[in-house]
Amino acid sequence: MPPRSDRVHADEPGPETGDSSSHDEHVDLSPPADDAKAHPNSSEAVADEEARRSEGGVSEFRVWDPHRAAKEVEVGDFYFKRKNYRAAEGRYREALRYKDNDAIATFHLAVCLEKQGFVDEAIHEYQSYLKILPYGPEAPEAQKAINRLKAENIGPR
Repeated sequence: MPPRSDRVHADEPGPETGDSSSHDEHVDLSPPADDAKAHPNSSEAVADEEARRSEGGVSEFRVWDPHRAAKEVEVGDFYFKRKNYRAAEGRYREALRYKDNDAIATFHLAVCLEKQGFVDEAIHEYQSYLKILPYGPEAPEAQKAINRLKAENIGPR
């Protein structure tokens, strides 16, 4: 049975006062000198990335923020329900900036593009959804939409 703390007297800590029983030697846990800059989630790296974007430079990584992506989808759905497809499209695209393989945003963007008459882009987004979730809840609808849009696109002009 392990010793109980209520049987230890504070004035009698024992002969090895201050010694740790877990390790005999000190392990250096300090980060490397350039760790703050090299780590992709560091505040310095994010600040540098934002500066590159504002200067029109090439972006090396995207900011991953699934919570913000979900909020953008929510706002996009608000606009979609009011048939403001252009505003909804912008919000779904913004969601995909923060979470690039978001199945919900991808599917909703496809529907939105289809409503606006952007057939080729809608087909592409439906196909992207099927790559993300080939057996997802919207997969049958996505496949039907692809088939329908391709048939309409090939039809008589």
